[in-house]
Amino acid sequence: MIKLVACDLDGTLFNSNMIVSKENAEAIHNAQKNGIEFLVATGRAPKESKVLLKDANIHTGFINLNGALVYDKEGHLKIKHSISKNKAKEIIDLLHKNNFYFEILTTNNVYSEDLNARISNIAHLMVDLNPGMTFKQAVAISAANKSIMNMTMIDDFYELLDSSEEIMKIIAFDSRGPAAFVDIKKDIEAIGDLVITSSSSSNIEINNINAQKGIALLDYAKLNGIKREEVAAIGDNLNDESMIRDAGIGVAMGNAIPAIKHLAQIETKTNNENGVAYILNKFIKDNA
Repeated sequence: MIKLVACDLDGTLFNSNMIVSKENAEAIHNAQKNGIEFLVATGRAPKESKVLLKDANIHTGFINLNGALVYDKEGHLKIKHSISKNKAKEIIDLLHKNNFYFEILTTNNVYSEDLNARISNIAHLMVDLNPGMTFKQAVAISAANKSIMNMTMIDDFYELLDSSEEIMKIIAFDSRGPAAFVDIKKDIEAIGDLVITSSSSSNIEINNINAQKGIALLDYAKLNGIKREEVAAIGDNLNDESMIRDAGIGVAMGNAIPAIKHLAQIETKTNNENGVAYILNKFIKDNA
Protein backbone atom coordinates (compact mmCIF):
# COMPACT_ATOMS: atom_id res chain seq x y z
CA MET A 1 0.00 0.00 0.00
CA ILE A 2 1.30 3.46 -0.93
CA LYS A 3 0.87 6.06 1.83
CA LEU A 4 3.26 8.82 0.64
CA VAL A 5 4.05 10.05 -2.87
CA ALA A 6 6.84 12.56 -3.58
CA CYS A 7 6.59 14.30 -6.94
CA ASP A 8 8.96 16.55 -8.87
CA LEU A 9 7.64 19.76 -10.50
CA ASP A 10 9.50 20.72 -13.70
CA GLY A 11 9.07 18.11 -16.40
CA THR A 12 6.84 16.06 -14.06
CA LEU A 13 3.84 17.73 -12.41
CA PHE A 14 4.18 20.83 -14.63
CA ASN A 15 3.36 20.46 -18.33
CA SER A 16 5.35 22.30 -21.00
CA ASN A 17 3.37 25.50 -20.26
CA MET A 18 4.66 25.37 -16.67
CA ILE A 19 1.23 24.78 -15.17
CA VAL A 20 -0.52 21.95 -13.32
CA SER A 21 -3.20 20.41 -15.52
CA LYS A 22 -6.77 20.00 -14.30
CA GLU A 23 -6.34 16.22 -14.52
CA ASN A 24 -3.22 16.23 -12.34
CA ALA A 25 -4.81 18.55 -9.76
CA GLU A 26 -7.93 16.35 -9.53
CA ALA A 27 -5.82 13.21 -9.11
CA ILE A 28 -3.84 14.83 -6.28
CA HIS A 29 -7.06 15.81 -4.51
CA ASN A 30 -8.41 12.26 -4.95
CA ALA A 31 -5.19 10.74 -3.63
CA GLN A 32 -5.34 12.93 -0.54
CA LYS A 33 -9.00 12.00 0.03
CA ASN A 34 -8.00 8.33 -0.20
CA GLY A 35 -5.30 8.58 2.46
CA ILE A 36 -2.24 9.11 0.26
CA GLU A 37 -0.06 12.02 1.35
CA PHE A 38 1.25 14.03 -1.61
CA LEU A 39 4.60 15.75 -1.18
CA VAL A 40 6.16 18.04 -3.80
CA ALA A 41 9.90 17.45 -4.20
CA THR A 42 11.60 20.19 -6.17
CA GLY A 43 14.82 22.08 -6.67
CA ARG A 44 12.80 25.30 -6.46
CA ALA A 45 12.62 27.62 -3.47
CA PRO A 46 9.52 27.56 -1.20
CA LYS A 47 8.07 30.88 -2.39
CA GLU A 48 8.73 30.06 -6.04
CA SER A 49 7.17 26.60 -5.91
CA LYS A 50 4.08 27.52 -3.89
CA VAL A 51 2.80 30.17 -6.32
CA LEU A 52 1.73 27.83 -9.11
CA LEU A 53 0.35 25.18 -6.76
CA LYS A 54 -1.81 27.81 -5.09
CA ASP A 55 -3.35 28.61 -8.48
CA ALA A 56 -4.14 24.89 -8.86
CA ASN A 57 -5.68 24.83 -5.35
CA ILE A 58 -3.20 22.18 -4.21
CA HIS A 59 -2.26 22.12 -0.52
CA THR A 60 0.70 19.89 0.22
CA GLY A 61 4.00 19.50 1.99
CA PHE A 62 7.26 20.38 0.24
CA ILE A 63 10.76 19.07 -0.19
CA ASN A 64 12.37 22.29 -1.43
CA LEU A 65 15.79 23.05 -2.88
CA ASN A 66 16.51 19.34 -3.48
CA GLY A 67 16.05 18.50 0.20
CA ALA A 68 17.70 21.50 1.85
CA LEU A 69 14.30 22.40 3.32
CA VAL A 70 11.35 20.13 4.10
CA TYR A 71 7.92 21.39 5.19
CA ASP A 72 4.78 19.53 6.18
CA LYS A 73 1.33 20.36 4.79
CA GLU A 74 0.78 22.98 7.50
CA GLY A 75 3.98 24.78 6.51
CA HIS A 76 6.04 23.71 9.53
CA LEU A 77 9.78 23.34 8.83
CA LYS A 78 10.87 19.77 9.56
CA ILE A 79 14.35 19.49 8.01
CA LYS A 80 17.06 22.02 7.04
CA HIS A 81 20.53 21.63 5.49
CA SER A 82 22.33 24.83 4.43
CA ILE A 83 25.66 25.48 2.69
CA SER A 84 28.19 27.11 5.02
CA LYS A 85 29.16 30.67 4.17
CA ASN A 86 32.82 29.63 3.74
CA LYS A 87 31.94 26.96 1.20
CA ALA A 88 29.48 29.31 -0.52
CA LYS A 89 32.25 31.89 -0.96
CA GLU A 90 34.49 29.27 -2.59
CA ILE A 91 31.71 28.28 -4.97
CA ILE A 92 30.92 31.90 -5.87
CA ASP A 93 34.62 32.55 -6.52
CA LEU A 94 34.87 29.54 -8.83
CA LEU A 95 31.69 30.31 -10.79
CA HIS A 96 32.61 33.98 -11.26
CA LYS A 97 36.16 33.07 -12.28
CA ASN A 98 34.82 30.67 -14.93
CA ASN A 99 32.15 33.12 -16.18
CA PHE A 100 29.08 31.06 -15.36
CA TYR A 101 25.66 32.64 -14.89
CA PHE A 102 24.34 31.38 -11.56
CA GLU A 103 21.74 32.07 -8.89
CA ILE A 104 21.74 31.74 -5.13
CA LEU A 105 18.70 30.42 -3.28
CA THR A 106 17.94 31.07 0.37
CA THR A 107 14.92 30.00 2.40
CA ASN A 108 12.76 32.85 1.13
CA ASN A 109 14.44 34.24 -1.98
CA VAL A 110 16.02 33.48 -5.33
CA TYR A 111 18.85 35.94 -6.02
CA SER A 112 20.17 36.90 -9.44
CA GLU A 113 22.75 39.43 -10.62
CA ASP A 114 21.31 39.57 -14.16
CA LEU A 115 17.57 39.45 -14.99
CA ASN A 116 18.02 39.01 -18.75
CA ALA A 117 20.41 36.15 -18.21
CA ARG A 118 17.87 34.52 -15.87
CA ILE A 119 15.12 34.64 -18.48
CA SER A 120 17.44 33.33 -21.19
CA ASN A 121 18.80 30.47 -19.12
CA ILE A 122 15.39 29.41 -17.79
CA ALA A 123 14.19 29.41 -21.41
CA HIS A 124 17.05 27.11 -22.41
CA LEU A 125 16.10 24.82 -19.51
CA MET A 126 12.46 24.74 -20.69
CA VAL A 127 13.50 23.86 -24.25
CA ASP A 128 15.66 21.08 -22.83
CA LEU A 129 12.78 19.69 -20.75
CA ASN A 130 10.13 20.07 -23.45
CA PRO A 131 11.17 18.72 -26.86
CA GLY A 132 9.42 20.58 -29.66
CA MET A 133 9.30 23.89 -27.81
CA THR A 134 11.20 26.69 -29.56
CA PHE A 135 13.56 29.02 -27.70
CA LYS A 136 11.36 31.98 -28.67
CA GLN A 137 8.30 30.30 -27.16
CA ALA A 138 10.25 29.47 -24.00
CA VAL A 139 11.44 33.08 -23.59
CA ALA A 140 7.84 34.32 -23.87
CA ILE A 141 6.62 31.82 -21.28
CA SER A 142 9.54 32.57 -18.95
CA ALA A 143 9.12 36.34 -19.07
CA ALA A 144 5.37 36.07 -18.37
CA ASN A 145 5.52 33.37 -15.69
CA LYS A 146 4.89 34.66 -12.18
CA SER A 147 6.87 31.84 -10.58
CA ILE A 148 9.94 32.39 -12.75
CA MET A 149 9.88 36.15 -12.26
CA ASN A 150 9.39 35.83 -8.50
CA MET A 151 13.02 36.56 -7.66
CA THR A 152 15.26 39.26 -6.14
CA MET A 153 17.91 41.24 -7.99
CA ILE A 154 21.20 41.80 -6.17
CA ASP A 155 24.24 43.82 -7.26
CA ASP A 156 26.79 41.48 -5.75
CA PHE A 157 26.34 37.93 -4.41
CA TYR A 158 29.05 38.59 -1.82
CA GLU A 159 26.51 40.78 0.02
CA LEU A 160 24.71 37.60 1.04
CA LEU A 161 27.82 36.28 2.76
CA ASP A 162 27.63 39.15 5.24
CA SER A 163 23.88 38.85 5.76
CA SER A 164 21.86 36.72 8.16
CA GLU A 165 20.32 34.71 5.30
CA GLU A 166 21.37 31.08 5.03
CA ILE A 167 22.43 29.86 1.58
CA MET A 168 20.50 26.70 0.74
CA LYS A 169 21.40 26.07 -2.92
CA ILE A 170 23.46 27.50 -5.77
CA ILE A 171 22.45 26.76 -9.37
CA ALA A 172 24.64 27.43 -12.42
CA PHE A 173 23.47 27.45 -16.04
CA ASP A 174 25.08 26.88 -19.44
CA SER A 175 23.14 26.20 -22.65
CA ARG A 176 26.10 24.22 -24.07
CA GLY A 177 25.09 21.28 -21.90
CA PRO A 178 26.95 18.78 -19.67
CA ALA A 179 30.33 19.23 -21.34
CA ALA A 180 30.44 22.83 -20.09
CA PHE A 181 30.33 21.65 -16.46
CA VAL A 182 32.96 18.90 -16.48
CA ASP A 183 35.85 20.95 -15.06
CA ILE A 184 33.83 23.18 -12.71
CA LYS A 185 32.14 20.13 -11.16
CA LYS A 186 35.54 18.69 -10.27
CA ASP A 187 36.60 21.98 -8.69
CA ILE A 188 33.39 22.25 -6.65
CA GLU A 189 33.51 18.60 -5.55
CA ALA A 190 37.05 19.21 -4.28
CA ILE A 191 35.62 21.69 -1.74
CA GLY A 192 34.02 18.74 0.06
CA ASP A 193 30.70 17.91 1.77
CA LEU A 194 28.67 19.10 -1.23
CA VAL A 195 26.45 17.28 -3.70
CA ILE A 196 26.00 18.28 -7.36
CA THR A 197 22.88 17.28 -9.29
CA SER A 198 21.00 18.58 -12.35
CA SER A 199 17.38 19.30 -13.23
CA SER A 200 18.27 19.51 -16.94
CA SER A 201 21.30 19.10 -19.17
CA SER A 202 21.81 22.89 -19.06
CA ASN A 203 22.40 23.33 -15.31
CA ILE A 204 24.10 22.04 -12.20
CA GLU A 205 22.63 22.39 -8.71
CA ILE A 206 24.92 22.57 -5.69
CA ASN A 207 23.74 21.64 -2.18
CA ASN A 208 24.92 20.54 1.24
CA ILE A 209 25.81 16.82 1.00
CA ASN A 210 22.73 15.96 3.12
CA ALA A 211 20.34 18.00 0.96
CA GLN A 212 19.18 15.28 -1.41
CA LYS A 213 15.60 14.45 -2.34
CA GLY A 214 15.98 10.78 -1.44
CA ILE A 215 17.44 11.45 2.00
CA ALA A 216 14.79 14.10 2.69
CA LEU A 217 11.95 11.85 1.55
CA LEU A 218 12.90 8.91 3.76
CA ASP A 219 13.62 11.20 6.73
CA TYR A 220 10.16 12.76 6.30
CA ALA A 221 8.56 9.32 6.00
CA LYS A 222 10.30 8.17 9.18
CA LEU A 223 9.08 11.26 11.06
CA ASN A 224 5.54 10.29 10.07
CA GLY A 225 5.79 6.57 10.77
CA ILE A 226 5.68 5.57 7.10
CA LYS A 227 7.75 2.60 5.91
CA ARG A 228 10.04 2.78 2.86
CA GLU A 229 7.91 0.25 0.97
CA GLU A 230 4.90 2.56 1.46
CA VAL A 231 6.68 5.44 -0.30
CA ALA A 232 6.66 6.26 -4.03
CA ALA A 233 8.60 8.94 -5.92
CA ILE A 234 7.89 10.42 -9.37
CA GLY A 235 10.48 12.28 -11.42
CA ASP A 236 12.20 12.90 -14.74
CA ASN A 237 15.76 14.12 -14.24
CA LEU A 238 19.03 13.72 -12.34
CA ASN A 239 18.05 15.70 -9.25
CA ASP A 240 15.26 13.11 -8.82
CA GLU A 241 17.72 10.21 -8.92
CA SER A 242 18.14 9.80 -5.17
CA MET A 243 14.42 9.69 -4.42
CA ILE A 244 13.66 7.38 -7.37
CA ARG A 245 16.37 5.07 -6.03
CA ASP A 246 15.48 5.33 -2.33
CA ALA A 247 11.67 5.13 -2.49
CA GLY A 248 9.89 1.81 -2.28
CA ILE A 249 8.53 2.45 -5.77
CA GLY A 250 10.37 4.71 -8.21
CA VAL A 251 8.28 6.11 -11.05
CA ALA A 252 9.83 7.61 -14.20
CA MET A 253 7.89 10.03 -16.37
CA GLY A 254 7.45 9.08 -20.01
CA ASN A 255 9.63 12.08 -20.84
CA ALA A 256 12.31 11.18 -18.26
CA ILE A 257 15.94 10.90 -19.24
CA PRO A 258 17.18 7.31 -19.89
CA ALA A 259 19.10 7.11 -16.59
CA ILE A 260 15.90 7.73 -14.59
CA LYS A 261 13.87 5.27 -16.68
CA HIS A 262 16.54 2.64 -16.09
CA LEU A 263 16.48 3.26 -12.33
CA ALA A 264 12.69 3.31 -11.84
CA GLN A 265 10.45 0.28 -11.38
CA ILE A 266 7.50 1.89 -13.22
CA GLU A 267 7.14 4.28 -16.14
CA THR A 268 4.09 6.51 -16.47
CA LYS A 269 2.96 8.84 -19.26
CA THR A 270 4.68 12.14 -20.15
CA ASN A 271 4.18 15.46 -18.37
CA ASN A 272 2.03 16.63 -21.30
CA GLU A 273 -0.12 13.48 -21.03
CA ASN A 274 -0.97 13.91 -17.32
CA GLY A 275 1.51 11.24 -16.29
CA VAL A 276 1.22 12.16 -12.60
CA ALA A 277 -2.55 11.71 -12.67
CA TYR A 278 -2.16 8.37 -14.46
CA ILE A 279 0.11 6.87 -11.79
CA LEU A 280 -1.75 8.41 -8.83
CA ASN A 281 -5.01 6.91 -10.05
CA LYS A 282 -3.25 3.54 -10.29
CA PHE A 283 -1.99 3.84 -6.69
CA ILE A 284 -5.51 4.75 -5.49
CA LYS A 285 -6.95 1.71 -7.29
CA ASP A 286 -4.24 -0.66 -6.05
CA ASN A 287 -4.65 0.55 -2.45
CA ALA A 288 -8.37 -0.15 -2.60
